[in-house]
Amino acid sequence: MTTKRCCLFFATLLAALLSVRARLDVGFYHQTCPSAETIVQQTVAAAFTNNSGVAPALIRMHFHDCFVRGCDGSVLIDTVGNLTAEKDAIANNPSLRFFNVVDSAKASLEAQCPGVVSCADILAFAARDSVVLTGGLAYQVPAGRRDGRISLANETGDLPPPFFNATQLVDNFAKKNLTLEDMVILSGAHTLGVSHCSSFAGLGNPGDRLYNFSGSADGIDPALSKAYAFLLKSICPSNSSRFFPNTTTFMDLITPEKFDNKYYVGLTNNLGLFESDAALLTNATMKALVDSFVRSEAKWKSKFAKSMVKMGKIEVLTGTRGEIRRNCRVINPASATDVLASQSGSSGFTGVAAS
Repeated sequence: MTTKRCCLFFATLLAALLSVRARLDVGFYHQTCPSAETIVQQTVAAAFTNNSGVAPALIRMHFHDCFVRGCDGSVLIDTVGNLTAEKDAIANNPSLRFFNVVDSAKASLEAQCPGVVSCADILAFAARDSVVLTGGLAYQVPAGRRDGRISLANETGDLPPPFFNATQLVDNFAKKNLTLEDMVILSGAHTLGVSHCSSFAGLGNPGDRLYNFSGSADGIDPALSKAYAFLLKSICPSNSSRFFPNTTTFMDLITPEKFDNKYYVGLTNNLGLFESDAALLTNATMKALVDSFVRSEAKWKSKFAKSMVKMGKIEVLTGTRGEIRRNCRVINPASATDVLASQSGSSGFTGVAAS
């Protein structure tokens, strides 16, 4: 065998070996950090005891992470200099919160298993634990994600805004290889948590359903219950976005802190908070799914677990791609190994805006 063929053979063999390892697996840390998932679960549970808002926040944070550059923990990175990070984009700030819970879990894991568990995996575990703490089904989370090195606010356009219609929602999720059914199922996460007034009200805001809805004589979206609209107006006056930017309201009027099917029950009674919620009733296939989840909470919970696992695999970095961040807010310092890897095309530029 010639030297050239020998090198090609070993390069092919190495690539094959890496491809086998470069995947997500349940129990990924059983040997390298056996208590990884337990540590995350205990951290989330402790935080949840102090503030039940932790659960919906972490579920939403995982979603926002996965829809921008895939599930790579990029939403956790802090802004550095003039490079505004994802977390400080309008779509995320101030609505994303409880980053400190991820920080606490990471600190505990670094103390026990330094440089082993990725921030992206911590967030995936934390989202699952949040579902369970609020009454959802437990599910196994395949792990092995690695952390990205890019976090740019101007890339958050992949996140579906609250004023999307049915077609826009389907197209948005399809870009992430998620189906119409996945979209309707995952929208059920709105059974938990709160929303800022600016997402559905306020003069001049897109998606204003209370004061200046297009084509409505009274300015109220006709797909919104009039009684609910008046309640929301009392919470979010027309100038609330400008003068009271931190005012929030529950997304599920019926059982706002319980992981159940009442979000779908609310939809069928015109109690969906966003235009994107009401949009689920404007498509026959979507409405049929909504009605099925109204009839069977167990069916929705089971499907939600499966769709979360599917979402958690969006554009993940595995194998030798990315890194294991030591601090979830900051990418690791560049090393000679990183530079060589980037030159070979397996990693990428290692600065703040690299992957």
